[in-house]
Amino acid sequence: MTRTTWRNIPTTPLLFVALAAMWGTSFVAIEVGLEFFPTLSFAALRYELAGLVMLAYACYSTDRWRPEARDELLATAIGAVFIIAAYHGLLYLGQEHVPGAVASIIISLSPILTAVFASVILTEGSLGKTGTLGLLAGFAGAVLVADPVSAFSGSSGSAQGLGIVLIFLAAVSFALGAVLTRPLRSDLPVQSMQAWSMLLGGVLLHGWALARGESLSTIEFAPAGIASFLYLTLVSGAVAFLLYFELLDRLGPTELNLIGYVEPVVAALMSWALLGHVIDTTALVGFGAIFFGFAAMKKEMLVSVAVAVRRRVAA
Repeated sequence: MTRTTWRNIPTTPLLFVALAAMWGTSFVAIEVGLEFFPTLSFAALRYELAGLVMLAYACYSTDRWRPEARDELLATAIGAVFIIAAYHGLLYLGQEHVPGAVASIIISLSPILTAVFASVILTEGSLGKTGTLGLLAGFAGAVLVADPVSAFSGSSGSAQGLGIVLIFLAAVSFALGAVLTRPLRSDLPVQSMQAWSMLLGGVLLHGWALARGESLSTIEFAPAGIASFLYLTLVSGAVAFLLYFELLDRLGPTELNLIGYVEPVVAALMSWALLGHVIDTTALVGFGAIFFGFAAMKKEMLVSVAVAVRRRVAA
């Protein structure tokens, strides 16, 4: 292949697929790592180290590495509490009982929940009939994925049911955090804000781990556990967020938001390939209902995305 041919390959779709792969495989990596690390300490160590890496990058690549104004401090705090600490703490606790592929499908409710919180908190208008239909379809899909009849039958089923509830609450926390930061005005580079949110969120997770009675002495330094931790920290953490910032500049938040519907596909494939887990038909139908719900609530956004993609391909 000639150098000219390489230059003609569009890099944006490749970066989008790479980011979806990194974040989709993170659910499987969490499932593997939980066998060797205490749950919340695992999440805490991951984000403390990733935060340090991101902070070093922010110092290198931006002109401002720390928040100063009130809105910047508030946005960083919201990110640390809701998007890092609460979201990942609940997700990791839930994944003690639920496979990563199923967890990723439940987390794909986040865009729907974000739209609901935005309509209530930011008064962005009522959902309307189509939006309400989308909301109901999304929650129906979540119920199908959860399979409440089997999830709460017997002791193991009850543990699975608890895991599903915790992961759903993680999606709620992520969506709420995303909405609460929208009205805040900040000139702080996103790299710097993300770095501090990771660091502070990691510290909060460590406090939560200590309150839960976890001890770092219980870590098993097995090759699979170390590989999982390094992958989550450096690849799904630092590298993936750098790709995210690049794609955010190229695509904007509207198109990039759709990556949440590619992640479950990646998670399902990797969970099957590495761990032998197979997602049943009911869960797949549930994921389809969740995606339909998002499409119904955000049909205008999807149309604009389709037009933008068509123009980009034509160019």
